[in-house]
Amino acid sequence: MLGLVTPMPYLGAVLLAVALGVALCVGARLKPGRWTLVAARLIALVLLADAISFVVTELWAGTWSPKTDLPFALCDIAILVAAAACWWQRPLLVELTYFWGLAGTLQAVVTPDLNAGFPHLVFFQYLLGHLGIVLAALYLVIGLRIAPRPGSVMTTFAITLAYTAFVGVVDALVGANYMFLRRPPGNWTLLRVLGPWPWYIASAAGVALALLVTLDLPFWLGRRRHG
Repeated sequence: MLGLVTPMPYLGAVLLAVALGVALCVGARLKPGRWTLVAARLIALVLLADAISFVVTELWAGTWSPKTDLPFALCDIAILVAAAACWWQRPLLVELTYFWGLAGTLQAVVTPDLNAGFPHLVFFQYLLGHLGIVLAALYLVIGLRIAPRPGSVMTTFAITLAYTAFVGVVDALVGANYMFLRRPPGNWTLLRVLGPWPWYIASAAGVALALLVTLDLPFWLGRRRHG
């Protein structure tokens, strides 16, 4: 939760990301051009560098463990998906980035599961990764106008369920707790209001589907309006 991190640097970074996101989205819509592709690929490189740096620092420090440091948390895989979406701008990649970023990663920004404060390296890695995913989602969909396609909600939901089942197998094999499938998080998150383990997993699935539908609603209305 926010009380475990240095509040002012964290909030300052969030506000800076908001300002950058607004500037990129407004700029891309008002003055499209080659620079928009360059900006997207810069975001991709930052996300990829963040993902790689986390693994490298853990290996260098000798603290890497398959129970905590495999890239199987949803935000971890979302970083790679968002980087690929920004680089290639394929519809499915953009849709996953948009839905995962705003339905999942944004919650991790609001209630960070972070026990390192400014200026620890983990603090910056967490910020770059999570804020970068949200920024990528908004830039691709709002700035570059790559709207979710019909059926994208159920496609994303099915992929998410399949990925969650895969992570559940990994958790069982290595004794990990990726995606909090085996026990609740130590810090306060929205999962705490969805019931005790394991019932919050089913509750979270229902909430996730509702969020996906809500995020798609403006585009669904637009598709209906335009036939």
